This record gives sequence, C-alpha cells and structure tokens, in this order.
Amino acid sequence: MVRNEGGRRTARDRRLCPIYGPVGPGARSRNDRRNPVFRAVVVMACDDEVIPLQERIETVTDDADLEEVYNTERQLLYVACTRARDHLLVTAVEPASEFIDDLRH
Repeated sequence: MVRNEGGRRTARDRRLCPIYGPVGPGARSRNDRRNPVFRAVVVMACDDEVIPLQERIETVTDDADLEEVYNTERQLLYVACTRARDHLLVTAVEPASEFIDDLRH
C-alpha cells in the first residue's frame, strides 16, 4: 500500500473499475459522494404518462401545484441525465414525454 508522509493513502493505491472509475475507501471526494457521476447512464421509460407521472398529476387540484409537479419532474429527469460523464441513453416509446424535447435543446 502506498502512503504519503502523513500516513494517508495516495491516489496510486486506488483501484480502477473499468466502468465506474476509482473504487474503494476514499476513492471519491465528498462532493462526488453527494453528486455521483458515472461513465454511462441509462434513463428508461421516458414515456408520456410515466414522466411526468400521470397519477401524480391527477391528484393535483391547484394550478400552482401542477406547475410545481411539472418543474420537479423536469428537474429529476435533468439530474438523472447529468449524472452521465461519457455516455447517456434515454429511451421512450411513442408518445414520448414532453420533457425529452427539453433535453435536446
């Protein structure tokens, strides 16, 4: 095991996973643990009634709440897609979610 003068492990002793990068204790910074990024991400079933979830929309009675539901669902899709470092695959069947167009722009 490689240690620096202070006894801490150095970057050279971190193992590398071919898909996820560094693995093992201390392999990620504190920020990486909160906001993980992966080499490849697949976001599936971005269909019209799945994103935003139709059942969630049907329970909303106020227009302001409906806008909040749409914004939250859009943000969750955006966050899922931004976890991809190298490759992103988003799948849907027709009719696809209206948020797919937002991702293209």
